[in-house]
Amino acid sequence: QMELEALRSIYEGDLCFRELSPVSFQYRIGESGDPKAFLIEVSWPETYPQTAPVISMDAFFNNTISSAVKQSILDKLMVEVEANLGTAMTYTLFEYAKDNKEVFMENQPVNTVTSISNNISTGTPDVPPSKKKEKKEQLSKTQKRKLADKTDNKGELPRGWNWVDVIK
Repeated sequence: QMELEALRSIYEGDLCFRELSPVSFQYRIGESGDPKAFLIEVSWPETYPQTAPVISMDAFFNNTISSAVKQSILDKLMVEVEANLGTAMTYTLFEYAKDNKEVFMENQPVNTVTSISNNISTGTPDVPPSKKKEKKEQLSKTQKRKLADKTDNKGELPRGWNWVDVIK
C-alpha cells in the first residue's frame, strides 16, 4: 500500500498520529490538554480509495464532545471524502481536520460549560475573602487617615488640616 508508506513517513515522530493497523489510523487534532482537541479514526475498506474510508469519532478521547458536534465533523469530512474519492486521501482528511479544527469545534459547548462551572466553583470561595480583604484595607486606610488628620471625635477636621500640603 503506497499510501500506508506515505503516511508512515509523513507522520513519523508525530505524536498525534497512531497506526492502529495497516488499514486503520487515528489522528489527534489539537494539543493534548486542549479542551477542543478531538480524535478522528480513518479505516480503509478493501475497496478504498475507490470507496470512502470509514471515519469514526468513537474513540474514548472524544467522550466529552457532543454527538451533534461529532456528527457535524463527520459530515464535513465526508464532503471532503467525496471530493477525493479514488485518490489516497487519509493525509488530506487529517490535514483538513487540522486546518478546520476551530470551525469543527465552534459549536462544542461541553468544555466551555465545564470550565465556566469550574471557575464558579473554584471562584466562589475566593469571593468572600477578597471582599473582606478590601474592607480591611479600607478600614486601615480610614484609620490611618483619622490618625493623620487628628480629627476630633465628631469626625470633623480641625481648621488648617489641609494646609500642610501648601506649606510643604
